Amino acid sequence: MLTSPLFLIFIGFTLLSWIVSSQLKSRFKAYSKIPVNNGLTGKEIAEKMLRANGLFNVQVISVQGQLTDHYNPSNRTVNLSPDVYHGRSVAAAAVAAHETGHAVQHANSYAFLELRSALVPLQNVSAKILNVIFIAMFFGAFAFRSIMPYDLALQIIIGCYGIFTLFSFITLPVEIDASRRALAWLNTSGVVMGDAHSKAKDALRWAAYTYVVAALSALATLAYYLMIFLGRRD
Repeated sequence: MLTSPLFLIFIGFTLLSWIVSSQLKSRFKAYSKIPVNNGLTGKEIAEKMLRANGLFNVQVISVQGQLTDHYNPSNRTVNLSPDVYHGRSVAAAAVAAHETGHAVQHANSYAFLELRSALVPLQNVSAKILNVIFIAMFFGAFAFRSIMPYDLALQIIIGCYGIFTLFSFITLPVEIDASRRALAWLNTSGVVMGDAHSKAKDALRWAAYTYVVAALSALATLAYYLMIFLGRRD
């Protein structure tokens, strides 16, 4: 069990994810001490960017937690964690502008964002199906085989991880494009320029790495189950 390929994949990507997450938190901690040029808070920066893009129907609100920032297309809200919402730093500006970048994508009907949003319900259903299958296999392996053939279970698992993988890789251009929009606006608006702009870019780059790791992890897990299934057919 401890030397199985799936366990090694899990350990490997867990370690890689921890390294990237640690670097991300370290950079945001450092860049949160660097003030923006005009002293605006993350909330004010997000609102300023929204107005610059002609968006007056998007609300900027505060949500609890750390690095919990996100854009919700269902109710058109830019949700910022307290440190970003009230922050007047390069880190707060980068995150606020990035999440606002998603709002701009939504307004412009950015194809990859629309595709990712369409996949969310399917991904949620896939996660529930996998939970049922893995719990059933863990607690009743012998009884489970009498209910569902092993090959059929593998096909369902492969299908679910296929959806996870597709969702993860579609997320990459969505996040990269949002950062591109954010950095371009931060520079042209004069909110973050020069060396501070380079630090904002570095912070968003490490944030993007978390999505890269997630996508590769999903792909590796999909490949593992696919090889098991193809191996049984030989």
